[in-house]
Amino acid sequence: MAVHLVDRSLMTSDQTLHQARSVGTGGWVVSFLPGRTLTLEQATAALQAAEAVAALRALAGRVGLTTLEAVGLATQEPPWPGRAERRRRRLER
Repeated sequence: MAVHLVDRSLMTSDQTLHQARSVGTGGWVVSFLPGRTLTLEQATAALQAAEAVAALRALAGRVGLTTLEAVGLATQEPPWPGRAERRRRRLER
């Protein structure tokens, strides 16, 4: 994954078609965030997030899920208790 800055006025990625464009005075707009003006750092982070979504889409597809299903399940389902959690539960009995 790599975000590329072209002529200090355009940011592109090799993982997504989304882009960011400079609008002068340090402001940037990102293709999937219309109406928002961001800093260079924020625009870079936005493109990196778009790259992460592209990677997640590919991984979710491997297990038969959509991107939104994978995110929803990963954030809503509690993880299995780890070794420390199991030990704590045994001590509480």
